Amino acid sequence: MLEAAALAAVASPRRREILRLVWNREVAAGDIHAAMPDVSFGAVSLQLRALSRAGLVDVRREHRHRYYSARREALGPVGAALETMWDDALWRLKLRAELEQTRRGPKPKRRRRRTQP
Repeated sequence: MLEAAALAAVASPRRREILRLVWNREVAAGDIHAAMPDVSFGAVSLQLRALSRAGLVDVRREHRHRYYSARREALGPVGAALETMWDDALWRLKLRAELEQTRRGPKPKRRRRRTQP
């Protein structure tokens, strides 16, 4: 049975997205942030800290860098449900909507494509 801290951590769409990123491989904190350009590095760091405190990710420090990997066994059967969700196109659309809804601050500016003469 998952503890309350782990369930609370998985309830956040941002944390679920981070878990997806680190599910199959170890990922540097900077690369996790690069995959989530609409939030600050500090916000990503807070999410990673919450996942770590809940026991859902392992952290490896190498000099100034931190690398994260999922602790799949800590999620038990919930991990299998997450994997199924991540493979579902409708879930990806739902995640995008949730992430947009929870994003704070100004909306990112859209880059305009240059038209070729």
